[in-house]
Amino acid sequence: MTDDDLRRMLTTVGETFDLGEYETEAYVTVLEHGRLTATELADRTDIPQPRVYDTVRGLAEHGFVEVHESRPMRIVAVDPTEAFGDVRTTLADLVEGLERRYTAPSRGTEAASLVKSRRTILRYLEDVITTAEYELLISLTPDLFSRFEETLAERRAEGVAVDLLLSPAAEVPDADAYDYTDVASSVRARRGVTTPIAAVADGEYSIYTAREAVRTGPERYGVVFNRSDLGLLVSGFLNTVVWGSATTLLDRADGRPYPRRYASLRRCVNDLSGRDTPQYVTVRGRDVETGEPRTVEGRIVDVAGDRSRMTASLTVRTDDGEVAVGGQAAAFEDVEATELVVAPDEPPGT
Repeated sequence: MTDDDLRRMLTTVGETFDLGEYETEAYVTVLEHGRLTATELADRTDIPQPRVYDTVRGLAEHGFVEVHESRPMRIVAVDPTEAFGDVRTTLADLVEGLERRYTAPSRGTEAASLVKSRRTILRYLEDVITTAEYELLISLTPDLFSRFEETLAERRAEGVAVDLLLSPAAEVPDADAYDYTDVASSVRARRGVTTPIAAVADGEYSIYTAREAVRTGPERYGVVFNRSDLGLLVSGFLNTVVWGSATTLLDRADGRPYPRRYASLRRCVNDLSGRDTPQYVTVRGRDVETGEPRTVEGRIVDVAGDRSRMTASLTVRTDDGEVAVGGQAAAFEDVEATELVVAPDEPPGT
C-alpha cells in the first residue's frame, strides 16, 4: 500500500463520518424507529422541518438510510452492518497499512521523563509490567488491577515474582473471594486513597504517578525512570513507607527455579529467612564508602530483616572474608546491592 493509498483511505474514512448535529440526531432516531416520515422525524427531533429533507438525503448518500420518494416521503433505516460494511473493510485495510509503517518507539535514554495524559500514563504502566523479567513491584487501584489482570497473570506464568499492592482496601476482594495466586507472589491491601500508582520492573524501569492522574484529576502527569538508582527510589518508597502499612492478603514462598534473581534485597531476605540449606549468592552493587561498582560472591552465612521490609541485610562469606550487604542507600553495610542472584550449590553469575 502506497502513501497515496493511505492518504486516500484516511480521507474516505473521514468523509464517511463527517456527520453534523442534525445528521447524527436524525440517524439515531431513524435507527430507533426503523421507518419514519419526514414529519414524524421532525416531531421526534430538534431538526427544523425545512432542514429534514436535506439532512436525510445526506444520510442516504452515505448509505446510512434509504429515502422512499412517496407521499409522504419515508426514511427507512439500513442495517448498520450493511451500512458500515465498506467502512469497516476500509478501516481494517487502513490500520493494516499504517501498522506496517509503524516503528515502535524505543525506551528513551533519559534518566527521567515527565509524561502527561491518562492514556500515556496507562501505556507506560503496561510497558513497565510487560518489561519485567524477574521482579515486579506494583501499586494499583482495583479498577487498574482489572485492566491489567491478564497481563499480570502472563508475567507470573513467565516466572516473574510480583508484589502487588491494592488500594483502597475497602474495594479490594479478600483472599477468600478472589484467588490472587495466578497474578502475584504477594498481595497487600492498603486503607484509604492516599497510595500512589507506581510500578517498578527489575528495580530499574519504573513509573510513578498520583492516583488522580488516571482518573479525573486536572494534574495528569507521571514520572518515568529508566535507571536503576531512580527505580530503586520508587521501590524503596513503596517497600518502606507503603508496603509496611498495608494488610497482607497473600504471602507465599518463592517458587521460582534456581538461580533466582532479585532487584530487592528485602524480597531476597524474605525468601531466605528460615532456610536451613546452604545458599550462595552473587551480589552486584557498589561499595558503600567509595561508590565504586563492586561484585561479591560467596556463601550466605547470616540473614537479617523483618517481614515489614523496613530493614534487611545479609552477610556473605567470600574468599577475602565476610562482607555485609545492604539494600538501597545502605550505610552500615559494606555493599549496597542493586542485583542479587541466589543458588543452592555455588555462587551463580549475574
